[in-house]
Amino acid sequence: MKAHPSAVVLLLGFALANAAHAEALGRLFFTPERRVALERQRQLNIQEAQSLESSTMSLNGVVVRSSGRKTVWVNSRAQHDSAAPGGVAADVSRREPGKAVLSAGEEAPASLKVGETFNRATREKADALGGGQARVNRPAPTAKP
Repeated sequence: MKAHPSAVVLLLGFALANAAHAEALGRLFFTPERRVALERQRQLNIQEAQSLESSTMSLNGVVVRSSGRKTVWVNSRAQHDSAAPGGVAADVSRREPGKAVLSAGEEAPASLKVGETFNRATREKADALGGGQARVNRPAPTAKP
């Protein structure tokens, strides 16, 4: 069975047009310089160096996977397992996964719950509510006839 020459040309033209279109689109949302930097970072498997410059440490979140791997957000920066790219080591409590002990360099460690902030100078803790309360007012259930 032979293919009709015009069908082959049409198919080849369609394939070339799709390849050219995909190549022209490229990656979106970043400048060319930022894309080059991200690609270099991926190739070298380098994480951007982060340092703890703030006078406070906040425990923003903890995720513990069923595999045992952990991701902890300290000062809104994610760190995976035992890595401490921000200069803060986070040890998640096994009994209470919503808590972690944060250690910054030579400072004494601080035990925080998710949502708490620790002032490194005064050693005081503050929660996200500022000592207040969160209340949920739900309407009373109505009886169905």
